Amino acid sequence: MASEQAPTADTILGGTVTIVQPACGYRFALDSILLARFARPRRRARILELGAGCGVVSIIIAALHEPKQVMAVELQPQLAAMISHNAALNRRPVTAICADIRRTIPGVMPASFDYVVANPPYRVVHRGRESPLPERRMARSGDGDTLTAFIDAAARYARHGGKVAMVFTASRITELITAMKQRSLEPKRLRLVHSRAGEAAGMVLLEARKAGGIEAIIEPPLFLYDSPGTYSDEALAMLGRIE
Repeated sequence: MASEQAPTADTILGGTVTIVQPACGYRFALDSILLARFARPRRRARILELGAGCGVVSIIIAALHEPKQVMAVELQPQLAAMISHNAALNRRPVTAICADIRRTIPGVMPASFDYVVANPPYRVVHRGRESPLPERRMARSGDGDTLTAFIDAAARYARHGGKVAMVFTASRITELITAMKQRSLEPKRLRLVHSRAGEAAGMVLLEARKAGGIEAIIEPPLFLYDSPGTYSDEALAMLGRIE
């Protein structure tokens, strides 16, 4: 039986990215790939990922957008080590930092990043069924008021006019937008993600600008499946090779 920390090497995006991650415990999911594809930093941007897990979002963004710098912050030491390993494995300029986003992050200056990305835990802590694996439980439900912590950190480290992109559960979209606006992060681009046409949205992809104006673009919805087990053409393209 594999231990919680036993790693696997998984190829994604048509084999163009390889990610080493625990066989059990925290493992990235489709939402991480959707966030990486949704993010639109400019070339040579300075990018910060909060709660980076094994680094999959940072590595995909680095592959897509030729950033000047990518820093990936992760609380759990074993996952932070995997970020460094994955960055080297994929030859991408991603620097891992093991730190708590609720506190001062060593080596990270406030208001210095062009683009901040995050995939906060969807569940409110102590609500719903919790995983028996500590790593997975922390990633899914966090520790305390995690949405607030992620948005606080994003507002702290994004420069004036910088952007913040997050993926979150659609059922808490009002909470997400309200918390962002309270911290001068103005939603500018939003896309709802549905499993199939006719079903309620399960996720929301949201990009905000620090100290931005009030107008926003609502993008067409993303439908992941045409039928059970069959991805839509757009989803297949998002999961396909990085050219």
